[in-house]
Amino acid sequence: MKRISLCIALASLAISTTGCEITGGAITTAFKFSSFWGTTPLIPVSPYYSQKIEDTYHEEERYGKVPVLDPVEGDNAPLYCLDPPSHDEVIRALPEPVRGSGGFAFLAEKNMNNVRIVIEPIVDRVDECRFFPLVGPARLHHCHYKCTVYFDKTIRSDWPVPFTHTDQSQEVVYIDHDHLIRCAGPQTN
Repeated sequence: MKRISLCIALASLAISTTGCEITGGAITTAFKFSSFWGTTPLIPVSPYYSQKIEDTYHEEERYGKVPVLDPVEGDNAPLYCLDPPSHDEVIRALPEPVRGSGGFAFLAEKNMNNVRIVIEPIVDRVDECRFFPLVGPARLHHCHYKCTVYFDKTIRSDWPVPFTHTDQSQEVVYIDHDHLIRCAGPQTN
């Protein structure tokens, strides 16, 4: 009984994948070689490249856009930078050889341990109102930060000669958080 039901299932699967079509009660068999052979075989993709694509989209979505803020009420309202860079943004801004991707297992592994990040504002100023395409009249608010990253860089290898080397390092990254603030128009009554 199991053998018969298995044969029926395989036969129905084979018929459904051959390209048979039912038109007006008649069954016509039409092998569509172009749709069958037009597909490509599976191509393995290295995790390195898929991670690079994910990182690119992540950075574009989170950090790649300039916000346009609404006008600030009052002429003497204080304007100051409210959004210092996050630790994630600072680590992603480090050059690739510094932050590394872990290296090759057992051959040369790189790690960053005891990471400490110091963020200092260095520029906080607002330009005069001018016209920006696709935005209109706005002021550019410059917010620049100096980010110093202190860490212990550990390089480890298990083959051919096992060794571990730890070095205290520091890297400096400059991050800009410039944004636009729309200019308030004249008062209308």
